[in-house]
Amino acid sequence: MFTGIITDKGRVRAISKPGDTLIEIDTSYDVARIAIGASIACSGPCLTVVRRGVTEGQGWFAVEASAETLSKTTIGDWSVGTPVNLERALRVGDELGGHIVSGHVDGVGTVRSIRPEGQSWRFSFEAPSELMRYIAHKGSIAIDGVSLTVNEVEGETFGVNIIPHTFTETTFGQMTQGQRINLEIDALARYVERIRTAN
Repeated sequence: MFTGIITDKGRVRAISKPGDTLIEIDTSYDVARIAIGASIACSGPCLTVVRRGVTEGQGWFAVEASAETLSKTTIGDWSVGTPVNLERALRVGDELGGHIVSGHVDGVGTVRSIRPEGQSWRFSFEAPSELMRYIAHKGSIAIDGVSLTVNEVEGETFGVNIIPHTFTETTFGQMTQGQRINLEIDALARYVERIRTAN
């Protein structure tokens, strides 16, 4: 379980395919404190650490992505150098600064537009039609693992405001128009919709 508050911006250092896709990610985390088998949200998807190490003073960990994960997320778009939003799993007593995020991607959206707005940036995204009924004005959503508040909803698009801190400390500063992004809808919205359609 996660909160969508990014605690490190890593970078893909290597990708190989010994079976499932093995991805090594550079990180500023103390890798000695990352257990093999630990869960880390990597730009949204919750992935399991299978290796870790330090090379030339740079800490890194490795995760595996199955064919199913590659088909349902943007991980298949990654290459060496791709920046990755990282969040360690919650521990009892941690601050819940964002909203409850599971690390299970519901669908892949697209960056439709990016424009400056004051000192911040307004991002517009296109989402799959089957997810739009869960996305509400002032509701929560996780985009590439980042907990955000929805500013507006129109048709099959929605917008969020990105403050300077989020822009620089996450991958939003490297996003481009047309880029694919991982979406996780708010769990509360999912259950409200289930109750509504069941009645």
